Amino acid sequence: MTEVRIVAAGIHPFGRTPGLTGLQQGVFAVRQALATAGLDWRDIQFAYGGSDAAGNADTMVSELGLTGLQFINVANGCATGGSALFGAYSTIESGEFDLGIAVGFDKHPRGAFDPKPAEWGLPDWYGETGLMLTTQFFAMKTRRYMAEHGITVETLGRVAEKAFANGVLTPHAWRREAVNLDAILNAPLVSDPFTKFMFCSPGEGAVALILASEKRARSLGLDGAKLRAAAVRSRPPGSFEVFSPALDIARGVSPSTLASRAAFEMAGVGPEDIDVAQLQDTESGAEIMHMAENGFCADGDQEAWIADGRTRIDGALPVNTDGGCLACGEPIGASGLRQVYENVVQLRGQAGARQVPGDPRLGYSHVYGAPGVSGVAIVER
Repeated sequence: MTEVRIVAAGIHPFGRTPGLTGLQQGVFAVRQALATAGLDWRDIQFAYGGSDAAGNADTMVSELGLTGLQFINVANGCATGGSALFGAYSTIESGEFDLGIAVGFDKHPRGAFDPKPAEWGLPDWYGETGLMLTTQFFAMKTRRYMAEHGITVETLGRVAEKAFANGVLTPHAWRREAVNLDAILNAPLVSDPFTKFMFCSPGEGAVALILASEKRARSLGLDGAKLRAAAVRSRPPGSFEVFSPALDIARGVSPSTLASRAAFEMAGVGPEDIDVAQLQDTESGAEIMHMAENGFCADGDQEAWIADGRTRIDGALPVNTDGGCLACGEPIGASGLRQVYENVVQLRGQAGARQVPGDPRLGYSHVYGAPGVSGVAIVER
């Protein structure tokens, strides 16, 4: 099998950018990545790209150039970016091509996501009961987890406090103002147990990653992080996921756990080897649950981990070092690639004020989307 490297990365800042479409933000990220690598768009052999609300990614060729390359659109909920990366990784690993790009962008309208039951193969009653409202679903899922494993509301608040503190240090983040724990806990309640500071917001932004085989990277004089693993999995029976039409009393294995296990096996490493991790944090509870689902701790251990500061930038396992979705917002097509971008920056030692100490070697990213799809990638310096 061919070794795959991420040889360049580009990012358009997340948040709100009046005057630029989501597609234009995607083009910005691609051009930045190309300039970083000293490449031309005509050098790129293939692309995988995704967007949820800002048009088909392949239409960016109108601005980048009509070169006839293979360009595949990806749509996989919030796991779109992770899925685009998996496609690019697999294409190079198979030997089909040796230089390509994964790109994701979005530009969501203000307000909460507004999914329709029929679009997900669900009856109208599923929406009428409020289960299509993601704020309500995630709150219900987190309340159940808190009751089963002794997680407190204060711990939810500490996750958000950390996210905003990291966002202050991150040039591409949307929310760049610290919010203290008291303000987070006493803010207006959106859906019990979450206050307004515990949810991410739909937003805008774009990320592009250029991937190459090791041989092609050497011939171009480029170095880059090794993409040791990329895996995507969907929900098995018994998992309790957003837009899932049924719930078993006994909770089954999550798609995040399946993707995590596959990625660790592929990379030949374990959770204990990871130096920095980016985990899906649609809300504070997601980061907590995903710590266990991805194998970094046991269910319930998060309470002590977070109280002890183990997930902070200077902790034993820094999590969401750029502020995650809570500070950056979530443009669906770009979010999973932002996580990998952050890990690449960390492994290169180029993260500035948010740099993880100790010369990190392995970075882990995990993205989760409806109706229960997870993508995991592991990169190595």
